[in-house]
Amino acid sequence: MAEIPDEAIVEEKFLASTGPGGQNVNKVATAVQLRIDVFKLGLAPYAYQKLKTLAGTKLTSGGELVITARKFRTQDANRADARERVVELIEKAHERDARRIKTKPSKAAKARRVDEKKGRSQVKAGRGKVRLD
Repeated sequence: MAEIPDEAIVEEKFLASTGPGGQNVNKVATAVQLRIDVFKLGLAPYAYQKLKTLAGTKLTSGGELVITARKFRTQDANRADARERVVELIEKAHERDARRIKTKPSKAAKARRVDEKKGRSQVKAGRGKVRLD
């Protein structure tokens, strides 16, 4: 996926940015807040699920992905950065995870675990109150 479809972009708002820039920061709105409707991207179900986990709090309950870019001092650079970050997020969502192969512990591993538990039990039992006989 090279770029975001125009119908998926809900809103592109420019905000007052923070950071370096002196008085320019107070006068010019250079930060970009990009809102994208995830349902209009046409993602596969597995990609949508993975995007939900990758995006975390950036994804609203209404299905909008909110990306704020304020790294650069110009609107164009921040706009490009926001769109690039969205594309990267979508590409990561399309990568499938490797299937997990179930394994069982060996008999020797189970026996070692039980022996360690018995040993710890004896150590703890030895910490009991001292009785004066």
